[in-house]
Amino acid sequence: MAKIKRALISVSDKTGLDDLVKTLNEFGVEMLSTGGTAKRIKDLGIPVKDVSEYTGFPEMMNGRVKTLHPKIHGGLLALRDNESHMGQAKEHKIEMIDMVIVNLYPFEKTVAKEGVKLEEAIENIDIGGPSMLRSAAKNHKSVAVITNPAKYPDIIKELKSSDGSLSEATINALAIEVFKRTSEYDSAIYSYLSKGAASEETAAGTFPKQLNLTFEKVQDLRYGENPHQTAAFYKDPSSRESGICNARQLQGKELSFNNIIDLNAAIEIVKDFDKPAASVIKHTNPCGAAVANSLAQAYLNALSCDRLSAFGSIVGFNGKVDEKLAEVIMKEADFVECIIAPSFESDAQDMFLKKKNLRLLEVPNFKKTQKGEMDYKRVVGGILLQDMDLKVVTEKDLKVVTKAKPTKTDIDSLLFGWIIVKHVKSNAIVICDGTKTVGIGAGQMSRVDSVIIACRKAKEKTRGATLASDAFFPKRDAIDQAHKAGITSIIQPGGSKGDEEIIKACDEYGISMVFTGARHFKH
Repeated sequence: MAKIKRALISVSDKTGLDDLVKTLNEFGVEMLSTGGTAKRIKDLGIPVKDVSEYTGFPEMMNGRVKTLHPKIHGGLLALRDNESHMGQAKEHKIEMIDMVIVNLYPFEKTVAKEGVKLEEAIENIDIGGPSMLRSAAKNHKSVAVITNPAKYPDIIKELKSSDGSLSEATINALAIEVFKRTSEYDSAIYSYLSKGAASEETAAGTFPKQLNLTFEKVQDLRYGENPHQTAAFYKDPSSRESGICNARQLQGKELSFNNIIDLNAAIEIVKDFDKPAASVIKHTNPCGAAVANSLAQAYLNALSCDRLSAFGSIVGFNGKVDEKLAEVIMKEADFVECIIAPSFESDAQDMFLKKKNLRLLEVPNFKKTQKGEMDYKRVVGGILLQDMDLKVVTEKDLKVVTKAKPTKTDIDSLLFGWIIVKHVKSNAIVICDGTKTVGIGAGQMSRVDSVIIACRKAKEKTRGATLASDAFFPKRDAIDQAHKAGITSIIQPGGSKGDEEIIKACDEYGISMVFTGARHFKH
């Protein structure tokens, strides 16, 4: 590429700009600029011509129109070896622009803010920036285009070693990066705007005909679910939800693929509760969960559900982990892989340092998952899309269908179990004593097997306990098993052809049962 003589500079992110501008000035590069960028260059004592002065048109419409002009895009797009192009440029007094340094309005950061208004998001959709970048990148044989401030040091080094010019390899790589950036930017805008439309469409029972998703890499992983699989972790930059994707690791070795999945399961369970809650996760299923008056008690109750399975577990909390809780975890847990919570006290962190491989993850801005978040499930060659399972069932939604009526204590326990069963792989059965799990049966092909497993794990704790089922009972065999174990109250969706038989079995045994009218399958 020939020596750079004229550069157009317009950036929202001014990181590292001063050094690059000073280098260009050393080589006598004429600079065109706009607004705050022009002021920044002038403050450095470096000559700069305002774009409005160059084009002869002022910035208009609150800055919406300033670089969308033939004297800008003609100077970027003109083919230098095309006589017709150069003749037209001369006729219209269009001067060539050899370098473009542009980054875009911070749309992604804007829409990631809590409570951002649509109007603010719209105003942060850059029009002139992507247009200049694309024009320059299209004609990258003659125009160097830089959109990533992280590239400035390398550009400065090459300019100084090549007497103010850049190599063909460099300008090609810069152009490719531009098209990557503009495609990501457009996808972020589409994703944000379509989410609002999608929530309305979802409510109406329809989904967009075309689904464009953009995710940015968080990190490469050592391997996938198994050591022979390669893997990486990506996040949705437009999501404002609190969870594993915005968690900050405070200590411990690098997270694995399976750690991330289990951490997500751990934090999503406790997000469903307002009172102190704890979850103990193995292979995405809870082997224990509880709500109590303190996080320490909730953890002990969750751990007692299935201590054997809790070896090598992932633990989640919905409140700050203090020194007292840290002491309990260090004393009671044989082996914990990771702990995820909204925050950790410094004294607690100091205690956990004794186990340097223990991962601690802090989730800022902790809150319940909001409506509008979508649930994606990948299949080979395609993807399934649904809204998140956020349905809440309260006492007034319950329909008592048996002669025996659940007590208030039963109701509280049933509703707790109903929340937990949502997070267990179907077929799912959760047995509870108050607001703590005592037995969980997960992922079985028949519902009665899930009941048998949950009862076996709970042992004598089934006596007087409640039972939650994520879907209806097709036959009475599961009720027979529940009765043998001493279950006194059941919550389930209802809606089976065998409901009459199921209710009759409960009446025979004096078991109270309520229907929710909603199902919680999790595949």
